[in-house]
Amino acid sequence: MSATAAPAALQTGHIGLNVTDLDRSLDFYRRVFGFEVQGEGRESGRAFAFLGREGRLMVTLWQQSEGAFASGVPGLHHLSFQVETVEEVRSAEEVLRGLGAGFKYDGVVPHGEGAASGGIFFTDPDGIRLEIYAPTGADTAAAPVASAPTCGFF
Repeated sequence: MSATAAPAALQTGHIGLNVTDLDRSLDFYRRVFGFEVQGEGRESGRAFAFLGREGRLMVTLWQQSEGAFASGVPGLHHLSFQVETVEEVRSAEEVLRGLGAGFKYDGVVPHGEGAASGGIFFTDPDGIRLEIYAPTGADTAAAPVASAPTCGFF
């Protein structure tokens, strides 16, 4: 394979996140996304959990950080999770409101002016920016910023 050829079957594997409190993050990610714990470790200084659905590993949590997510430095911008319908997005929004999550915008918003896709934009307990969206059904609301992608500026 040359340095410019991409593998034919390339796809995203799992996402690893540093968290400050494993128990708090486990509760959040299980309740919001319906993740199952596929494995975990609780040794001194080595607390972690593997989360997924239907046998597929999706997110790993590593309790090895302090402070809050820093959006102003190079690195992760946000994580986005796709669901099938805007109704599923709204159901997740209800759970998040019950957990006291912070939202960037009020309710479901489109990815751009006139776009059918869209969702909700929120933060986890450590301030990590997250999105849950559906490919259709969000075009009933105005985009928060008409001239730029909604998910790029939160």
